[in-house]
Amino acid sequence: MARHPLAAPAGGPLVAVSATVRVDDGVPRVRLAASYLAILQRAGLTPVVVAPLTGTDADVAAAIDRILDSAAGLVLSGGEDVAPAAYGATSSPHLGRVNPERDRTELAAVRAARDLRLPTLAICRGIQVLNVALGGTLIQDLPSERPSAIAHDPDRPRDSRTHAVQLVADSRLARAMGVAVLDINSIHHQAIDRVADSLVVTATAADGVVEGVETGRRDPWWVVGVQWHPEEFVTDADAPDHGLIAAFAAALTGVGQPPA
Repeated sequence: MARHPLAAPAGGPLVAVSATVRVDDGVPRVRLAASYLAILQRAGLTPVVVAPLTGTDADVAAAIDRILDSAAGLVLSGGEDVAPAAYGATSSPHLGRVNPERDRTELAAVRAARDLRLPTLAICRGIQVLNVALGGTLIQDLPSERPSAIAHDPDRPRDSRTHAVQLVADSRLARAMGVAVLDINSIHHQAIDRVADSLVVTATAADGVVEGVETGRRDPWWVVGVQWHPEEFVTDADAPDHGLIAAFAAALTGVGQPPA
């Protein structure tokens, strides 16, 4: 069946953005930082929030297929740890909060986006979900498993640039950001371990932690994943991170930076 991505009446293409559910004042509520929505709208896109879905695996996959059939792109947002069972590992004592329904929903979303060749931007937890969905594995806790002088989850404001990453020359990520080295706002204790076969590493920290991945040039599926939070710079018009969002928008619309 032909896909028909919808555009909002007064906006750009619809983008599915993953969210979570947390208990607030005793009530489960859908949660997503508003900065994701703001930076996508700034780029001319229309975000639609997708909460974790319930039901059988088949139910979730079918619902995700219907949602993404009407979307032009997918954004995987940050949040909880990915449950180790998703990549065949046992839980570390340092594992943080997990959300199995969110894992199942987002893993299904990655696979559906791959089948649909839907441009996908994966942020923080999102890069980890992306890697797991495509067959990779994760480091469950950097401080205990890969001790380093770099603080990947410092107690700093979310828009504080805390350490540098090196970008691979002429990668999608480097072309989008317009720099070879970038100071990022790092807010994570999990990271990619074994990289999925269909992804290539395009950004690393000085201690070797994977900070960016994407699909290869010959892959028709446009995908970029970053371990940091570009959305937190929505109010900083000069931040190079806006280039990444613009490249994602161009991949959806064909306007602006080439999506190669």
